[in-house]
Amino acid sequence: MCYGLRSNPGCLALVISLVLLAFAPVAPGELGAQEPQVIVAELRVEPTEIRMAIGDTVALDIQALDDEMMPVEAEFRLTGPMQSLWMSEDRVAGIEAGEHTLRVQLFPAPDIEWLGESIPTVEVPVTVLRPGLEGIELGGTVETLYEGTSVRHRAQALLPDGSVDPDVQVEWRSSDPSVAQVSSFGHVTARGQGEVTITAEAEGVSSSVTYQVAPFPADRLEISGGQDEALTGDVLSFQVRAYDEAGQEIEDLPVSWSHAFDHADELAAPSVAGGVVREGRFVAELPGLHTIRAGSGPLTAETIVRVEQRDPIQGLEILGQGAVDHTRTTDFWVFEGVDGRDYAITGSKDIGGQAYVWDVTDPTSIILTDSILVDARSVNDVKVSPDARYASMTREGASDRRNGVVILDLSDPAHPVIAAEHTEGLTGGVHNSFPTDEYLFALSAGEKYVIIDVNDIYNPRNVGEFQQPNARIHDVWVYDGIAYSAQRPYGVIAVDVGNGQWGGSPENPVLISKTGPMPDGGGFHAIFPYRSQSTDRFYLFIGDEIMNRDGRALQSPWPRGAYRQRYDPETGEGGVPLHTSGYTHIVDFTDPENPRKVAKYHVPEYGTHNIWVEDDVLYQAYYEGGLRIVDVSGELMGDLYRQGREIAVFKPADPTGYVPNSPMVWSAMPFKGNVFLSDTNSGLWSVQLQPRDPVVP
Repeated sequence: MCYGLRSNPGCLALVISLVLLAFAPVAPGELGAQEPQVIVAELRVEPTEIRMAIGDTVALDIQALDDEMMPVEAEFRLTGPMQSLWMSEDRVAGIEAGEHTLRVQLFPAPDIEWLGESIPTVEVPVTVLRPGLEGIELGGTVETLYEGTSVRHRAQALLPDGSVDPDVQVEWRSSDPSVAQVSSFGHVTARGQGEVTITAEAEGVSSSVTYQVAPFPADRLEISGGQDEALTGDVLSFQVRAYDEAGQEIEDLPVSWSHAFDHADELAAPSVAGGVVREGRFVAELPGLHTIRAGSGPLTAETIVRVEQRDPIQGLEILGQGAVDHTRTTDFWVFEGVDGRDYAITGSKDIGGQAYVWDVTDPTSIILTDSILVDARSVNDVKVSPDARYASMTREGASDRRNGVVILDLSDPAHPVIAAEHTEGLTGGVHNSFPTDEYLFALSAGEKYVIIDVNDIYNPRNVGEFQQPNARIHDVWVYDGIAYSAQRPYGVIAVDVGNGQWGGSPENPVLISKTGPMPDGGGFHAIFPYRSQSTDRFYLFIGDEIMNRDGRALQSPWPRGAYRQRYDPETGEGGVPLHTSGYTHIVDFTDPENPRKVAKYHVPEYGTHNIWVEDDVLYQAYYEGGLRIVDVSGELMGDLYRQGREIAVFKPADPTGYVPNSPMVWSAMPFKGNVFLSDTNSGLWSVQLQPRDPVVP
C-alpha cells in the first residue's frame, strides 16, 4: 500500500518511487502519528444570532480558543440547509425565507486536539426575511371563456428583482360566482353567461383578468393521434378537435385532459395513476391499458393505448479500481493525453490539497503515476480542457485563504506540472470550474464566475465575469458559447459568453434567461447540457444536492459531520455512511428564452450528484445509490425511474475504503467504450456495459 492508494500490485514499486520523489504527500500512517500542536477548548462565533433578508451576506468572526481562552489557529466547517443558506469559509447568505440553523464546527485536522468528547460546534440561529412582493403575474388565461368549461389559471408572486417566490399563498376570487367560480388553486369554471373578473391576490398586490362568458358552441369532440401500442416511457401526442352542429371546427374551445389506468394486476395496484397526460401529450410509467380522455363542457372523447414494459437492462462488468482509502475522493476527469495514452486525474477532500494522476490506458490495470500537492484543504473539482493541453484544479481551505484555481501543464500527462496558481478576482473558496480550450470559467466564493483567458496557461488573465445579484452559484457548464450555471434561488441561468446570438462574448457576458426555481426541487447543484441524438431537442439535466434526509423516515441518527471522518477504532467515532436526497430535473431548453421542465429521474432512497449524458444515455452519480445508467432516448416526459428506463446500476463497495463498504459515487464519465467513476469512499473505478443478451424465441 502506498500512501493509502491501492492499485495493481505490478505498479507498487513505481507508485512508491514516483510519490516519494515527486511531491511526497503525507502518508496516512504519518498523519495518524502526528502529535497535536493546537488544543481547542471552545469556539466563539459572532454574531450569535443572524437576521437578514434574502440575498444579504453576513460576515462571521470565528475564533478557536485554547484552555486559557487565547485565540489559536484552526480551520472551520460551516454546515446548514444548503437550499436555504449559502455558506463559505467565514460568510453566510440567505437564499430561502424562514428560520434556519447554521452550524460552525472545528475542522478535525491532524494537528488539532479538542477538550471534551465531541468536536467543538456552535449553532447560530438564522432568520431569513423575504422582501415584499412587486406584483402577481397571471398565466393560463384564454381569449374566450365558454359556459360549462373549466380553465386552470396560474399565478406567480414576483419579487422586486423579478424572481418568483414559489412559497407565497395566492388567494383567488370571482366578481360574480354565478357566472364563473374559481377554486383556491386557480381553476375557473364558467357557470353562466355574462361578464366576470377573476383576481389573484397576495400580500396587498393583485392581478386580474376579465371575461365575457359565451354560450357553449360545440356539438362533438374527436380525438386522434398517438398509437394503439407503446412502451413505458414513450411519449405519445394526441389532438382533439371540436365541431358545432353545422360541422364547423371551433378553434379556441378549452379542453381538459385526463387519464385512467387498468393495471394488469388490479389487486396489486388498483389506484396507481400509472402515467402522465398534459396538454395532449401522454407517457405511461406502468404497463397496462391506459385510457386518455379529452373533455370540454358536457362533451368527452377518449382513446385506449396498450402499454408494455420497457426493457433496456444490460449487464455490467467491473474492470478495475484505483483505490484510495486514506481520504475522500472528489471529482475526476479522464482524457487522452498528448502522448496517446489515457489518463485520469482525481481530487481529494478534507485531508490536504492533493490530486492524483492515473494511467487508465488499460482500464483493468489502473496505475498511479504521480500526485500534485497544493496549499488547500480540498481539491474539490478537477477538469481537463478539450484539447488536453491543461487541467484546472479548484482549491478550498488554503492556509492563506487565497484559494483560486491551479492550472496544470499536461505536456507530460503522466507527470503534470503547475503552470499557474491564479487567484485574481477569486475570493473565498473556488468550488467548481469549467475549462474550454481558450477560457477557464471559475466560481468565486459562490457569488459569480470569473472568465479567464488561458491561451497562455503560464500567464492567465481575467477578461470578464458574470454575477447574478442575490444568488449563490454552485456549478457552471459551457456549451456552444452559452454558460449554464446553477444559481439558487433562480434555478439555472443561461448567459451568452461567446455564442453571439444575444450579443455576448467572454469579455461581455449577456443574460439570456432563467429557469426559475423548481417547486418540488431542492438545491440545484450540477448541470449537464445535452442535445438529444434521437429527437434533436436540447435538454438541461440538473441535479439536486441535498446532504440530508431531514423530514423522512430514513435519516441518519449520527451527528452532522460524522460521515466526514474516517473510523477511529480507539474512539469509535467517524466512519458513518451519509444519507442524501434529491434527484435530476430535466428541462427542455430548445428555446433558450422559454425553458420548461418536462421530466425527472428520481430514485427515492438517495440523492444525486454530478451528471454526464452521451449517446442518449445518462450516467448519473447518485451518491450512496451508486452509478445509475439510464436510457434517455426519445422525447422525455414524466419520471424516468418509474418508466423502467434504468439500464444498469453499480454500487462500488470496498471493505477497506475510507468508510468501508459504503458506496458514495461523486462523478461518472463514459470514455472509449468504458465508464469511469469516482467514489468518495473508495477512489477511482472502471466498468463496462455488456451487450444485451440475444432474444430467445
